[in-house]
Amino acid sequence: MMKALITGASSGIGRDIARELSKRGYDLILVARKKESMYELKEELNTNIEVISMDLSIQKNVMDLYEKVKDKNIDILINDAGFGLIGSFRKTNLDKELSMIDLNIKALHILTKLFLKDFIERNSGYILNISSASAFQPGPLMATYYSTKSYVYNLTLAIYEELKHMNSKVHISCLCPGPVETNFNNVANCEFRIKALSSEYVARYAIDKMFKNKLLIIPGFKIKLVYIFGRFVPNKLKLKITYNIQYRKTSNYK
Repeated sequence: MMKALITGASSGIGRDIARELSKRGYDLILVARKKESMYELKEELNTNIEVISMDLSIQKNVMDLYEKVKDKNIDILINDAGFGLIGSFRKTNLDKELSMIDLNIKALHILTKLFLKDFIERNSGYILNISSASAFQPGPLMATYYSTKSYVYNLTLAIYEELKHMNSKVHISCLCPGPVETNFNNVANCEFRIKALSSEYVARYAIDKMFKNKLLIIPGFKIKLVYIFGRFVPNKLKLKITYNIQYRKTSNYK
């Protein structure tokens, strides 16, 4: 039986990726802090589900997680755990930002490296790293979050090229959605002004493209256009546009 490990599985894209993979017959290991939400998800799924409640912003927990599951023949790693924070960089809470870096970057980096080594050794496996369309440009008023997602994006692309030169059968993909209907808005204390895609659609689209070995997965036509045209827009103009977008989300951080 094929098996997937999913971090950030208690809500949003991670939860719906769990549903999608379970429909396709995968046993799952669900990892997040919210134990109750994962057990509720377990009840609705028809494959074998293991629940691990853990805060992955703590590095020791990330290492402990790997030691706990490394011998369970995992075929797919989904790195979805993460959160955002909106506000002027001079005012946002430093401890919360450092926790974001620990979760969005360090936890993903550690799990990607450790599982990649295992996958390369047996020459099979999929890794899906969840980034964001925010990875494509700097993000004034969400500076730390945009930066963490840029790290995920660039790390994934670099690993892809290394695997390609090895002629490896291990596949790595980067999901970069735009606005998605999840709990992210509440955690980041912001509100999207353009229509968000459903997390169910994004999850299904992401898994379909992952299995087709797509490197960069961008759901939604509008976000694809943003990615394409963004490469031709001067940095100072992109900064101005992004600032205005973030500014309209809330008025609490001037």
